[in-house]
Amino acid sequence: VLFRSGGGPINDERLWARMVDRRSVNRGDPRRTALLEALDELLREQTLEEVNVAEISRRAGVTRSAFYFYFESKATAVLALMAELYDDASDATDLLVKAEGDPRTRIRTVVATLFDSVDRTPHTYRALLEARATSAAVRELWEAGRAEFAEMTAEMIERERAAGHAQTGTDAHVLAAVLLDLNDHAVERHAMGVGPEREAHIDAITHIWIQSIYGSPA
Repeated sequence: VLFRSGGGPINDERLWARMVDRRSVNRGDPRRTALLEALDELLREQTLEEVNVAEISRRAGVTRSAFYFYFESKATAVLALMAELYDDASDATDLLVKAEGDPRTRIRTVVATLFDSVDRTPHTYRALLEARATSAAVRELWEAGRAEFAEMTAEMIERERAAGHAQTGTDAHVLAAVLLDLNDHAVERHAMGVGPEREAHIDAITHIWIQSIYGSPA
């Protein structure tokens, strides 16, 4: 999930457009929508590397220059295609950092949301992995958002420790970064169709988070 400075999730469509698109447009723009729908269709058939901008534009019924009016590259267009995934995850992120209610239920909900997002559009997530590996711009956005998320998670851990709910130990910022590494790796493997069975995978990740932060499986 991406976050703006100060802690809130990036839900505002105009802010998302400024980050991802070449123009500050809204999601209702018909040409932009047609381009993203065409990209989604192609990613169901091909890898991101195999997809070309000319074919995206042809399927969308617009010119090649129209694509570059909205997007710097097909890699950044993948990020725009995944805006709904980030929106879906923001509520779960809020649930995590507020640290309210039963920790196991809260953390499992967050992890399950990540898996749900991948299950809805695995081809898009695989394209994101390609984009992140090949585009410096995408990596920069990804790492910036991840750093914000790690900071918020660390702050949550520190609050739980101060309240006597969580165990002391590993530096909260280091622990948060490693736990996010775990999530990233698990979701990537799930998107590629490898790794443990889904529910067992979610249970195991939840257990590791609970043990690492609270020191108890209960």
